[in-house]
Amino acid sequence: MPDEPQSSAGAKDDRPADGGAAELSAWDRVQLARHPERPHSLDYVERLFDRFHEIHGDRNFGDDPAIVCGFCFFQGRPVMVIAQQKGRQTKQKLHRNFGMPKPEGYRKALRAMKLAEKFGRPILTFLDTPGAYPGMDAEERGQAEAIARNLYEMARIATPIVATCIGEGGSGGALALGVGNRVLMMENAVYSVISPESCAAIVWRDSGKAELAANALKLTADDLTKLGLVDEIVPEPAGGAHADCAAAARNLAAALAQNLNGLQGLSAEQLVEDRYAKFRAMGGFFEETEGDAGAGA
Repeated sequence: MPDEPQSSAGAKDDRPADGGAAELSAWDRVQLARHPERPHSLDYVERLFDRFHEIHGDRNFGDDPAIVCGFCFFQGRPVMVIAQQKGRQTKQKLHRNFGMPKPEGYRKALRAMKLAEKFGRPILTFLDTPGAYPGMDAEERGQAEAIARNLYEMARIATPIVATCIGEGGSGGALALGVGNRVLMMENAVYSVISPESCAAIVWRDSGKAELAANALKLTADDLTKLGLVDEIVPEPAGGAHADCAAAARNLAAALAQNLNGLQGLSAEQLVEDRYAKFRAMGGFFEETEGDAGAGA
């Protein structure tokens, strides 16, 4: 169940009202991705899945509420859902650590992936985090190793993986659940190696230039699709997903079903090879021309 009831009558703020307008800037998208009433992972779990049975703990240290895992059914087919979860009210935000997972969260997610692989269930991941938790306790328990291990293992999982960025896709904290055969993004989600505020603080020594940084980071769904990093944009209702959670969930359900159907005929070896080829091809933004090749000879 969601942490708090979903409402379309939000508190007044300075965030853009029209989430579907083509003229929205990158900074507008950032504000929509962070909207306090934007649907979180458990809002989608409630609307899309049946008989959700949550898995707790990493069998090593503890349970991290910032990541929710569970077996369930999606349109009659058994799947594993692994989702990053933010809170909505203050108490829930503290409980979920503001959606910032610790190492035990990533290790719990990996345990769930291995269970899904064992039983041949497709894996659906939902990305929605400002980033992995940077505190000392997380570092002491191997935050970097836990994220790296997930990247390594997800590349080899022999079952379909569809990852969807539903809100904030913050750096390695999101990518640790984002190595999928198909990567989707909600229309007003953002996915970036760093937050605009942190980028501005590093590049311009002024976090107040976050809007400028957002435009430079190419973090919107449109930008990432053009770069070949995202496979499909999931449309949101006018005003953004928070304006009509049910409609946003229907759009997401259709996209997930289509992509799962497209992967179901692949063998385990083909799924792994497909995933490898997808991520291996990323980053090839420039092509060497014959003239360039001759100049370097």
